[in-house]
Amino acid sequence: MKANIFLVVGLIVPVIMLLSAGCKKGGTDTSALYVPTNADTTASATLLELQQGRVLYIDNCGKCHGFYNPDHFNKSQWTSIMSSMAAKTSMTSDETTLVTKYVTRGK
Repeated sequence: MKANIFLVVGLIVPVIMLLSAGCKKGGTDTSALYVPTNADTTASATLLELQQGRVLYIDNCGKCHGFYNPDHFNKSQWTSIMSSMAAKTSMTSDETTLVTKYVTRGK
């Protein structure tokens, strides 16, 4: 009986530790990310939307992995990435749109 308890504890404790760790902050260095300015505004993205998108990008996307420079992917790629990754966050569709505007520089 004691052997079974040790076996169960030996298996359950590591699993609980892994689950409780969840996503870890992967990208805390935001220095490579652009900070939107008035020059970045477009017909489809205001400065406020770009700024809000940046905050949401940092707060949500950086929880599980490092940050990708927005210029690393084109608009089509970012749209696809955001569609698949948004489901893994608690972001609303409006928030996802703001992040998409930020990473695509409002294009």
